[in-house]
Amino acid sequence: MLDHVIRDATVVDGTGAPGHRADVGVRDGRIAVIGTVTQPSRTSEDATGLVLAPGFVDPHTHYDAQLFWDPYATPSLNHGVTTVAGGNCGFTLAPLHPERPEDADYTRRMMSKVEGMSLVALEEGAPWNWHTFGDYLDALEGRIAVNAGFMVGHCALRRYVMGADAVGGQPTGEQLARMLTLLHESMDAGAWGLSTTQSSTHSDGDGRPVASRHARPAELLALSRAVGEHEGTQIEAITAGCLDQFSDAEIDLFAEMSAAAGRPLNWNVLTVDAAVPERVPRQLLASERARKAGGRVVALTMPILTPMNMSLGTFCALNLIPGWGEVLALPVPERIARLRDADVRAEMLRRAGSREAGVFRRLAHFGRYVIGDTYSAANEGLTGRVVGDIAAERGQEPFECLVEICAADGLRTVLWPMPSDNDPASWALRAETWQHPDVLLGGSDAGAHLDRMCGAPYTTRFLGDCLRGRRLVPLERAVRMLTDDPARLFGLRERGRVAEGFHADLVLFDPERIDAGKATLVHDLPGDSPRLDSRAIGVRAVWVNGVEAIRDDTVTGAVPGKVLRSGRDTRTVSTR
Repeated sequence: MLDHVIRDATVVDGTGAPGHRADVGVRDGRIAVIGTVTQPSRTSEDATGLVLAPGFVDPHTHYDAQLFWDPYATPSLNHGVTTVAGGNCGFTLAPLHPERPEDADYTRRMMSKVEGMSLVALEEGAPWNWHTFGDYLDALEGRIAVNAGFMVGHCALRRYVMGADAVGGQPTGEQLARMLTLLHESMDAGAWGLSTTQSSTHSDGDGRPVASRHARPAELLALSRAVGEHEGTQIEAITAGCLDQFSDAEIDLFAEMSAAAGRPLNWNVLTVDAAVPERVPRQLLASERARKAGGRVVALTMPILTPMNMSLGTFCALNLIPGWGEVLALPVPERIARLRDADVRAEMLRRAGSREAGVFRRLAHFGRYVIGDTYSAANEGLTGRVVGDIAAERGQEPFECLVEICAADGLRTVLWPMPSDNDPASWALRAETWQHPDVLLGGSDAGAHLDRMCGAPYTTRFLGDCLRGRRLVPLERAVRMLTDDPARLFGLRERGRVAEGFHADLVLFDPERIDAGKATLVHDLPGDSPRLDSRAIGVRAVWVNGVEAIRDDTVTGAVPGKVLRSGRDTRTVSTR
């Protein structure tokens, strides 16, 4: 007997093949039959007019902590994501040294700073009762509603072996050997491989460059070779050039790391903007160089524009503009005084528009900002208005106007920069870029920057755009890009397709309605901390390993997800 039958759905199976009407029967967590199902089943439902697709795979998340207080990985699961890859950017919660309990506090403060996670939620929402990476995976086993796999973070490896010297120091030969042993042990326990960062934007809770930023190429290559000794492993890496354009040294490093491991290396995130036409070919030069060297470098890119809010009062991307961090780190009264200084503003604008600002130049169009939440009588009625319009009414320059609005709120004003790359030429360039064999959709950062951005709904918003919006790619290809393509990159065993014998990770949705709602601020984290959430529209149901986890945008309470471990749940994707 079957457990459940989904009858008369339009099956879009993830391979890119045309959709076809069929029944799909599920038994014991797997797809048992596709076609006309005559076998009896415990339950069934009519899916006429609905699309049945494989569960979506998000290749870049930071759900490492959130899964402890939110086993459903909301809102990703609501939007059809049944498998998440975590432990990215060099940051993981394990391993932790058993003789240094202060390392857990350091890790929490680092994650709060670098990934925008609530420190209170980190302190209150996770048990922190692990030491090895295997302990951490075991702590999640049997209590999550999504499938989740994790890289092991380079920063954690360094901290475990080198202690406080991990920041600023170089490992001795013995310490590097211990780091390699720890990496091997983590992959033996199921880590998907290594993640690391060399990005200049990544600083710890003390404001110092995170541990992996101090690693030299020899260390990175030694760790990469270790990755290649395990089945089903990968590398994920970030450098400063990921934000704009790679240097020659970064291109060489990525190619050499991937070739040394004989495994794919993915990085995040490729920004596509027709106003900077040289960026895409420059970034994809790393992929060309890697293939010639016997490796593979894959760029992640988002198929939607993910809005991110800003503030002059709290740490955000504005702090990362060259020269801005020093001003925005001042005490609020002094910060306001400096921001009101015309010479200071002029220099900040000059730096924001300079080449050194890289991709952050996109944030310098202050006339395009939309005012979000305000907190003073002086700003009453400004929410939802464009700064450029307000500035024109007041006879002010846009940045001056923005500063005065924020100053009236004690710098608490929420700001929404409108993207400058929402033009037809940029969308045409994205569609062209998606055809490259080393470009993969993803990069949501879900689980991080919780009150600043909400990238998790990229799946449903992209499908809605493909069906009823720009229609840049047909539905079947869009589904493949969200399912089979990332599943194949990670070597996921029997996932990513609607096929007999595959795990029954499934999404049932209405093609006439599929979309994502507007991001709204909710206070549902431990400690009543805020985050942005987004409603899934048109998603009828989501199954994980054959068990219904979402029905009409509501979690069912089931936790059928699995911790996916390298080797057992992933096969090797060799580059050689």
